[in-house]
Amino acid sequence: MSVSEQVGGVSEPRVPDPVSVLVVEDDATIRRAVQMSLERYGYQVAVAVNGLDGLEAFRAGRHDLLILDVMLPELDGIGLCRRIREQSLVPILMMSARGDALDVVSGLEAGADDYVVKPVDTPVLVARIRTLLRRATFRPARPETNPARGAGPANPAVASADAGKTPAELVFGDLSVNTLGLDVHRDGRPVPLTPTELRLLLEFAAAPGAVLDRRRLLRDVWDYGWEGDTRVVDLCVLRLRKKIGAGRIETVRGFGYKLVRD
Repeated sequence: MSVSEQVGGVSEPRVPDPVSVLVVEDDATIRRAVQMSLERYGYQVAVAVNGLDGLEAFRAGRHDLLILDVMLPELDGIGLCRRIREQSLVPILMMSARGDALDVVSGLEAGADDYVVKPVDTPVLVARIRTLLRRATFRPARPETNPARGAGPANPAVASADAGKTPAELVFGDLSVNTLGLDVHRDGRPVPLTPTELRLLLEFAAAPGAVLDRRRLLRDVWDYGWEGDTRVVDLCVLRLRKKIGAGRIETVRGFGYKLVRD
């Protein structure tokens, strides 16, 4: 990874407040390059050299985002990602040297939000981090009200007794989605979702029954302004199905996915 030439390649402003990033990478050269690159963009960077050290560092501190190498000694990145996901919904970006389907699928199934293939250009890495952080702090707008009819959302699918105080709730069979409080329940029990899974579900819930293609989801959920790998979408849909019910999101072959209303 080139540090000196690539740092100036992103025109976005520097990070205004320190954001803590934990980088778990056993290759000293790559680890140092990533650390220097992110620090020059204003991030606060902690590092670990293997999976067990990374798990200890994660538990010992508060980090806004994690970058995990796939091939780590002691505890590999996939196992580390799974262990972290048992405790936290912190955004996780996986780094893979190979980028083959097995690495990608394994990382995303373990709970990672995104992945990059090494060597990665600094502007690309920073852009991915910013995207993940935006998703992690995502808050949807309040539903609009109709002045002529008093308080109440314009969308009849949203039930709200008082749009100013009571969160709007979307109900699809045994699944309920609180679009203001960002709470999801299934059969009355809370469903823990990562920020990416929540944004994906909200995207489906905003257009129940409509088919959403993978490219649109990459753009609207992952904020990809470039061509991304649609396997990210497929694996996130798979994880979401496991949590909200396999039949709730239907595959429309050759087109994409849709949320089943009932």
